[in-house]
Amino acid sequence: MPRQQLWVEEPALRRRMPDPVRAAAVRAVLIMSLTIIQAMVAFLSSVTGSWLAFPMVLSSVASTVGATWSVLDVWVTRQVWNQRNGVVSIPSSSARRLRRERRRARRAARTEVRDGTRIRRRSTDRGLSRA
Repeated sequence: MPRQQLWVEEPALRRRMPDPVRAAAVRAVLIMSLTIIQAMVAFLSSVTGSWLAFPMVLSSVASTVGATWSVLDVWVTRQVWNQRNGVVSIPSSSARRLRRERRRARRAARTEVRDGTRIRRRSTDRGLSRA
């Protein structure tokens, strides 16, 4: 009986997020988790009537604004990345088609410039004078 491997690599279903987007997402998750912890501490200290309740509620409101901002940062970073680096689409993309057409036009322009500056060969029917 063959032994089964402990770790089996499977192909990813989705592409990996770009580094700036992933960094923004990690930042947003950390900020949101700290905000939830802070809100829970504010709630529990309010229930117990602690002196810490009022400052914690105020800071929880400020943290909620910060967490919202960080989530918006993920969205904006993702949009900027897609705008700068093109959209990844399956299988035929209009962006890919436009890039292909632009590439062909650039190649044709370079070929025209190169052919225009090239020294033309003399035709063989003229030939050199024979002395």
